Amino acid sequence: MAEMNMAKAINKALYEAMERDSRVVVLGEDVGQDEGVFRVTEGLWAKFGDKRVMDTPLAEAGIVGTSIGMAIYGLRPVCEIQFAGFDYFAYHQLESHAARFRNRTRGRLSVPMVMRAPSGGGIRALEHHSESREGTYAHTPGLKVVIPSGPRNARALLHAAIQDPDPVIYYEPKALYRLFKEEVPDEIEVMPLGQAKVVQEGKGITLISYGACMRATLEAAEMLEEEDGVKPEIIDLLSIVPLDMDTVCKSVQKTGRAVVISEEPRYCSVASEVSSQLNDTVFLYLEAPVRRVTGFDTPIPFFSKEKYYIPDAERVLMACRETLSF
Repeated sequence: MAEMNMAKAINKALYEAMERDSRVVVLGEDVGQDEGVFRVTEGLWAKFGDKRVMDTPLAEAGIVGTSIGMAIYGLRPVCEIQFAGFDYFAYHQLESHAARFRNRTRGRLSVPMVMRAPSGGGIRALEHHSESREGTYAHTPGLKVVIPSGPRNARALLHAAIQDPDPVIYYEPKALYRLFKEEVPDEIEVMPLGQAKVVQEGKGITLISYGACMRATLEAAEMLEEEDGVKPEIIDLLSIVPLDMDTVCKSVQKTGRAVVISEEPRYCSVASEVSSQLNDTVFLYLEAPVRRVTGFDTPIPFFSKEKYYIPDAERVLMACRETLSF
């Protein structure tokens, strides 16, 4: 197995998918000759040519709208929006068309496309370059939403997204692109969408997170075990839609306490939905209220101030201790 970072693992998944299936095409701004703003599409244009790796105008609605048409007519487009903060310009295409075609045609047509976008903060970027808006798409019936947390699951989840018969929003935590490496198997792995992973078994409290926030969650868990003697159970959601609440509820039913960690604004967030479903399902097993550690209900601030916005290990640890002492 080779060690690689997340950017390289996603690139590997795209290469493998295109090599295996001639229907898979890649399109977006600067994804071809320039190989993408984060070099995630490196080498694809040289290998597969401009008929399958297509540079587009700076027009998000056009990129997504074209992908919808391609998908309906038999291709498997993987389109890239350079930053998640700009995919709003294509929202009407996703909500009004991609998400609805299966229902609109009573199952006669589907839209097997993937919209990739670097998401979240942590790289000191400008406005519209650090948003975490997965809740917007999770609230849109007909769309699936996937957010990997490391190189290995990034590759496996992208393969699953490309093979899925319905549209998938695939958000890539850009703070993780080159943060660390993992061993990635030589053979192709496909991880089912809608299946959370128990990263660490424990007791006393369950920590539930996904994407870039898994790093703060793991760090806080280590501190909690070393300083407080509590080894928490840790769950990586991986898929926001479908949401694997069975795994989450089973864990919280065992531990009796839960903290949900996400980078997005708190109001109407994925963390809010997980908390609500826990209250609906395992309320009688709870020893304390479910706590949320999230971003704030403001635009993510610029540069050095973003570190106060994004959940870190100290905020997660504080929430754990408050929950354990309730």
